[in-house]
Amino acid sequence: MDTNRVEGTARDFGGRAQEAVGNLSGDTRTQAQGLYNQASGQAQQAAGQFSDLIKSQPIVSTLVAVAIGYVLGRLTA
Repeated sequence: MDTNRVEGTARDFGGRAQEAVGNLSGDTRTQAQGLYNQASGQAQQAAGQFSDLIKSQPIVSTLVAVAIGYVLGRLTA
């Protein structure tokens, strides 16, 4: 398992706990920090999943990247 996915899961879980503490204490700053940690943890998990996908299917990933580059190039020309 990718370290990004493990760290992201831990950060997401910690953010949920932090948000709950903020809700119980009425501290909006702690709530906001908890929500931030949840979002960054989920983004880190997604990056890990994307990395795993690229490693498992490099040819498909390359073809998708080329197609996206082609479309973006056509849109700006």
